[in-house]
Amino acid sequence: MTKLLCLVCAALCVACAAAAENASPRLELHSARYLLVGLVRGERMSVRLTNALDNAPVHDASLTAYLRGGTYPLTAQVDGSYLMVAKDLALPGSANIEFEIKHGGDLARLRGSLQTPDSDGKGAGENNIRQTAWWVLNFAVCITAYVLFTRRRKTEEP
Repeated sequence: MTKLLCLVCAALCVACAAAAENASPRLELHSARYLLVGLVRGERMSVRLTNALDNAPVHDASLTAYLRGGTYPLTAQVDGSYLMVAKDLALPGSANIEFEIKHGGDLARLRGSLQTPDSDGKGAGENNIRQTAWWVLNFAVCITAYVLFTRRRKTEEP
């Protein structure tokens, strides 16, 4: 039973490490009126726009993004999100991004920074080192727990 438990623990650690390494860049911008959350996958960004006060989705807005000198209109999707397609999203490194939101007679601008993974897929160096150290620590704890459980079981047997 102990071996099975340790095997499951090790498998979960490997799965979590793989999921964290493949995580998509996320962008969260807010103002007094709007909250914008974007998730980047390759050359596409899915954007959700909500009211900051009640978190209600904003469906009938016109969004335009300004990224690395280019202007990109976002298209509304059936699920209420907005889609941005740009080759600049796949470029490595950090970039300033600005969203212009036209909703009713209101005009708002949200500015922020988007961090995309480097071309080798590792992302920001310092965060990658911390994440690797975290998973090494997790494996060390699992192995230590396995060794302690097996030693305890051997001492309990007559």
